Amino acid sequence: MAFATNKDVKTEAVPVKTENQLTAEEVSHLTKRVEEIRDMDKSEMKAKERKELRKEVKMIKSDLKKSGNPIYIGGASLLLIIILILILI
Repeated sequence: MAFATNKDVKTEAVPVKTENQLTAEEVSHLTKRVEEIRDMDKSEMKAKERKELRKEVKMIKSDLKKSGNPIYIGGASLLLIIILILILI
């Protein structure tokens, strides 16, 4: 019986991009696009064009929110954490 040795097996490390994570380059590209849209002169655009731009900005913002993993702490929670830290120290 023949077994494969380590020399026979070729392995390559393939970077896997997670679905929810954006690279720094993608984030900067998206933020630049939002800034471009904000700087546009929208007074001469038709309503349909402005609506498409609003949709695009909403999509970009939702993508950016999905990519980050911020932790939101409310005021009461923050106060409770500070009090617990002071009590334990």
